[in-house]
Amino acid sequence: MADQQGLFSGSTPLAVRMRPASLDEVAGQRHLLTPGSPLVALARDASGTSGAVSVILWGPPGTGKTTLAQAIARSSGRRFVELSAVTAGVKDVRQVIDEARSSRDLYGVSTVLFLDEIHRFSKAQQDALLPGVENGWVVLVAATTENPSFSVVAPLLSRSLLLTLEQLSDDDLGVLIDRAVADPRGLKGAVELEDEARSAIIRLASGDARRALTALEAAAVIASAGPEPVVTAEIVASAVDRALLRYDRQGDEHYDVISAFIKSVRGSDVDASLHYLARMIEAGEDPRFIARRIMILAAEDIGMADPQALTLAVSAAEGVQLIGMPEGRILLAEAVVYLATAPKSNASYLALDRAIADVRAGRIGRVPIHLRDAHYPGAKRLGHGKGYRYAHDAPYSVAEQTYLPDELVGTRYYEPVGNGYEREVGPRLERLRALLEGRPMPQKAEPDDTTSGS
Repeated sequence: MADQQGLFSGSTPLAVRMRPASLDEVAGQRHLLTPGSPLVALARDASGTSGAVSVILWGPPGTGKTTLAQAIARSSGRRFVELSAVTAGVKDVRQVIDEARSSRDLYGVSTVLFLDEIHRFSKAQQDALLPGVENGWVVLVAATTENPSFSVVAPLLSRSLLLTLEQLSDDDLGVLIDRAVADPRGLKGAVELEDEARSAIIRLASGDARRALTALEAAAVIASAGPEPVVTAEIVASAVDRALLRYDRQGDEHYDVISAFIKSVRGSDVDASLHYLARMIEAGEDPRFIARRIMILAAEDIGMADPQALTLAVSAAEGVQLIGMPEGRILLAEAVVYLATAPKSNASYLALDRAIADVRAGRIGRVPIHLRDAHYPGAKRLGHGKGYRYAHDAPYSVAEQTYLPDELVGTRYYEPVGNGYEREVGPRLERLRALLEGRPMPQKAEPDDTTSGS
């Protein structure tokens, strides 16, 4: 059996043991680590006297936010304090700031305060950081997976430099994996990693370094228990049941994926639509949320080009409620395929927007007197209903009559496009408008088609 000394280092996970000791060991994020960049300058200011700016690191999980903070502290010789917004409160923050102030005044050592998940801090908790940041008592390195513009208070944001981390590339992950296999801090060469297994780990990691190293460690433990300490693709598959998608239902990834899903259906790319649907389902997204988006898509982006789309979307939503998951995914898939391949029109949606714009602008007018309610006592004495023509008494059940307020007569809100069912709606609408306005119907029209549904 292989030497397992590199596999079991107490209870410290491989991902923690392999954190870089300096910025030179950091994989990826090269756009933030160019010579003279704020992070490099922060790491090389060993005296801590250059007025280093606080930074907010924004990026997906596993891209190196904690790693960068620790590497900065180690490289610069600063005191490093780590807090998590999940467990820390205002008292903890004030204690760190007080200690940092004393350390600077008494020993000339500045403090890096790494605050993980700063978006979980309330406004009051974030405000408690301001004196320490503003006076330079601490160099704040805050990490967040959510957009700081929405999750960090403006005063703190304005006093910090916002740096965006990118998802790690496959090459970056490959470097990390190879290093972890050989490095004395890692597996110390206790196992051999096949190329297919390496590729499988990279694929499953989805740009997340922590996930890659966790999968490698789990696979290495299994491999070391066998006759040959070789990590194969099959061992990786057994160690990692499924790719845990980098998808936070409360964070940016949630909004990015649903945005891509909506735009893919609207853009008639059925394969992309199914891809994003699968990502949401596999990440455990609420199927009711997906179903609601599908109904909205049917009305907003397909509309009258295929009126059946909304009926099918509503049926899928009701079906998902009745049968639940995982079978409900089949109904969602059918609805998505139908919507993505259906003809598209947002004419109904735009028509309502135009009408709402007129109402908001005050272009409303009085209801025409012949359309007003004439049923209550005294209404007829006021002239309500006088001159109203009952539609079914007119040819084709369309009476020549004005329905819009006088100020809006002649306004056109709904303008059908030439896609799908609206190819037929357009000419019919022209015939209807001609009858309403007392104009001759278009010459190509067939009179008995005026109100037909075909």
